[in-house]
Amino acid sequence: MPEKPTLPSLFLTSQDLPMSFPPRTVAAAGYGGAGSLAHGMSSIFTAVQYWLVNHPKIINFSWKQEHTFGSSHLFLALTVLSYLAFTSLLNYAQLSVKPQLLRAITAVHNLVLLTLSHTMAVGCVLSSISQAPSLHWIMCFPKNTPPSGPIFFWAYVFYLSKILEFVDTLLIILSGSTRRLSFLHVYHHATVVIMCYVWLNTSQSFFPVALTVNSSVHVLMYAYYFLCSVGLRPKWKKLVTNCQIVQFWFSFLAFGLVLCCHFTGPGCSGIPGWCFNIMFCASLLVLFIDFYTKNYVKLKAKGA
Repeated sequence: MPEKPTLPSLFLTSQDLPMSFPPRTVAAAGYGGAGSLAHGMSSIFTAVQYWLVNHPKIINFSWKQEHTFGSSHLFLALTVLSYLAFTSLLNYAQLSVKPQLLRAITAVHNLVLLTLSHTMAVGCVLSSISQAPSLHWIMCFPKNTPPSGPIFFWAYVFYLSKILEFVDTLLIILSGSTRRLSFLHVYHHATVVIMCYVWLNTSQSFFPVALTVNSSVHVLMYAYYFLCSVGLRPKWKKLVTNCQIVQFWFSFLAFGLVLCCHFTGPGCSGIPGWCFNIMFCASLLVLFIDFYTKNYVKLKAKGA
């Protein structure tokens, strides 16, 4: 059996480098011929496939209650409660930092999450193609599916990334923008960590699709925030909100498909997690629609 991974073990060392990569060669005929381009693309895909799917730390990953870092109920409870407590205390303390330093920290933070979101989306797609025996499997894991392998590795990274996103709240507090520190913001950041934990703990069906869609939307969102933090102001803020709302409607369609698969076949894994997830997404949809109405519909009506 593979060793139980810990957080430090997720970082790769030079000893983990693949030994089977073909050496770089120069095309014999001309510059940038079709054969050379095809070989280069193949080498890139081989490298990406290795680092995002076939690396031993990824392919041998297994989520084990009370053993994997962050897998205990106590860790989850303390993480969420600490986030809520520190958010309240720091907001009350009214901390501030120099604007230039804050902009630099914000830019780095947004760039890190943009890159991480893109990596998770690509990693989950490639892992699904590699691990899934059929499209039906992605929508409906068989009952008693163990939370192991590349797909669940990316679910674990996604779970940890939601804890990293707590920094979003800290940056808002330091900026002094209390208007942005809404109930929607705090509720979303606190509850999504629980949702990701449930994904892993129940081997919830459909999460590979949800992870890919959510990470893709976050690429767009953090790209917007990054550009804002470096002094640019893109005109597609409304597009970000629209994409977030669309992903919730898409989730409800997928929830229905999972339920259909569950009752028309031998059953799907993670139905208790499905129940929590649908209630969470419904609550977020209501809050996002309220946000959209207040920030776009009513403001447009006032400006008319």
